[in-house]
Amino acid sequence: MSSASASSSAITPVLLVGVDFGLPHFDAELEELGLLAQTAGMQPVARITCKRKAPDAALFIGSGKADELRTLAQMHGAVEVLFDQSLSPAQQRNLERHIELPVNDRTLLILEIFAQRARSHEGKLQVELAKLQYVSTRLVRRWSHLERQTGGIGARGGPGEKQIELDRRMIGDAIKRTRERLVKVKRQRSTQRRQRERRDTFNISLVGYTNAGKSTLFNALVKARAYAADQLFATLDTTTRQLYLADAARSVSLSDTVGFIRDLPHGLVDAFQATLQEAVDADLLLHVVDASNPDFPEQMAQVERVLQEIGASDIPQILVFNKLDALPEERRPSVLVDQYEVGGQLLSRLFVSARSGEGLDHLRRALSARLLAAHEDMTPAGALELPDALP
Repeated sequence: MSSASASSSAITPVLLVGVDFGLPHFDAELEELGLLAQTAGMQPVARITCKRKAPDAALFIGSGKADELRTLAQMHGAVEVLFDQSLSPAQQRNLERHIELPVNDRTLLILEIFAQRARSHEGKLQVELAKLQYVSTRLVRRWSHLERQTGGIGARGGPGEKQIELDRRMIGDAIKRTRERLVKVKRQRSTQRRQRERRDTFNISLVGYTNAGKSTLFNALVKARAYAADQLFATLDTTTRQLYLADAARSVSLSDTVGFIRDLPHGLVDAFQATLQEAVDADLLLHVVDASNPDFPEQMAQVERVLQEIGASDIPQILVFNKLDALPEERRPSVLVDQYEVGGQLLSRLFVSARSGEGLDHLRRALSARLLAAHEDMTPAGALELPDALP
């Protein structure tokens, strides 16, 4: 995404495009795509949506709508077009030729944000692997200039297959090397986990949709200084700290993990397996939900899909409905602790405000109850059994 490089000081004006195929989670306002664009250092200057029964094989949106995009981009001064859905390499190439502007999709936008935000050696390796896997499918559009190369004594050259194959081998080698380095990181994490297991540590992982407030909650619970901001993907690297629970007179291991998002690229799920392993190996998941977001049920469903994909769907959960302070008075719950059905199962739900601290005492006591139950080998299969003192 050359025009959206993190090193660029100028903000890139972009045109946002969404196509409604009749799916329930279609974002008619393109709000999330706009937030992603802003997080990557771009400025949405126009938005357009359309309805289709199926994607057009060549241009995804059809030639008529592509003409409209080109006119709209010129009118608003956009220098790049962003699609809310994933584009095939051929569709992306054809759109760029038709619109005469760089065209990118949601997948590359997320990869770009991850590349900007990764801080640890492991996080950078994981992003590098995901981007290499993505680029490897799109080599044909990068070498179109070779189709008219000339060689020899006035002889006309071929369409650049040799250069493409060379580049493909180079990327394949880079993918192999990156995977080997990630294997070493996984071994190190595995050693650390075994050490925690030998110390009989109870492991809790924070999971949830991006920008649900996981890092703010993590900081509030363990008095840490992990980076937290009101933006998408503020945290990419897993941070683990010890949390002392006074009611249980014991400590637990608490980990803050990367946030999930709708249509998370499969390459990222694979590449971030080492980071997400913290969730897979947890004894308890704190599923943090942005209670102030009206689309929280769909966001919860997306998180559950990713948990299923990484093999963490059977781990016991407590639902933590965060941002209680952002709820209008008419939407505030009458009690801070109740139950909520997820996938046919009743789970314990606690309302908290990580920012103001409201409800955190209830959460600590709930964690103590689960820790004591686990220590006595009496963990219930369904909803959390909370202390009688809680409402």
